[in-house]
Amino acid sequence: MEPPSAPPRGGRVPWQDLLLAVSLLTFWNPPTTAQVTVESVPPSAAKGKDVLLRVHNLPGGTARFDWFKGATVEANRHIVSYIVDAQETIPGPAHSGRETVYPNGSLLIRNITLKDTGDYTLRIINGTYEVEQVTGQLRVFQTLAQPTLHASNTTLTEDKDSVVLTCSTNYTGVSIHWLFNGQSLKLTERMTLSQDNSTLTIRPVRKEDAGNYQCEVSNPGDSSESDPVRLGVSYGGNTACLPVGSIIVTAIGVLVGLAL
Repeated sequence: MEPPSAPPRGGRVPWQDLLLAVSLLTFWNPPTTAQVTVESVPPSAAKGKDVLLRVHNLPGGTARFDWFKGATVEANRHIVSYIVDAQETIPGPAHSGRETVYPNGSLLIRNITLKDTGDYTLRIINGTYEVEQVTGQLRVFQTLAQPTLHASNTTLTEDKDSVVLTCSTNYTGVSIHWLFNGQSLKLTERMTLSQDNSTLTIRPVRKEDAGNYQCEVSNPGDSSESDPVRLGVSYGGNTACLPVGSIIVTAIGVLVGLAL
């Protein structure tokens, strides 16, 4: 007779034993700890704004955390520390007076400057002096002044004249976007943009091109629109986008002529 602990002939294990083994493995599998991350809110900001370096999943049992400017924890780059039990804030040599640390680990930086761009490292120390580090990034961009829009001509004749619209800005590395009557401009086969989008050429103009044009400059942190430039297009002896008063005067003139 085989001992009770021996598996049955053929090496097969009863399904009840397999189910018990799987259950034990599932029960004893240690839970995974969520990774600590640092998020910049907003992700990109213009100079002069406030930015929050928000900490997610700060571990329980944290005794102290320290913020540093850069990707390393050098003493001269120490911004601020927070002692959890004492609820005490300790500024470091890199503290500018614009930083505020919160008990949840997040760091607020007010009135950011271009020099604030870069990495920020959070060092977390728990009650048994175990250390964890995480690095986040802050992106600061120039605040953009209003661009200037110039048209080569604003009074045009349909199917005869062409027009060149030029968007001027003092900034490099910005994106330029065109608007027509307050909406994003839909290019036609008669419209051509320069390589950097700063110049829009319409050749030739049509009556449907009459209206208000603007250019918008933007970077990831800011944007600014030009004042509108209005194009008038004449066709068949009339001009598109005539003021309402002119239309009324013209209509009265026609009626008087008919009466005579």
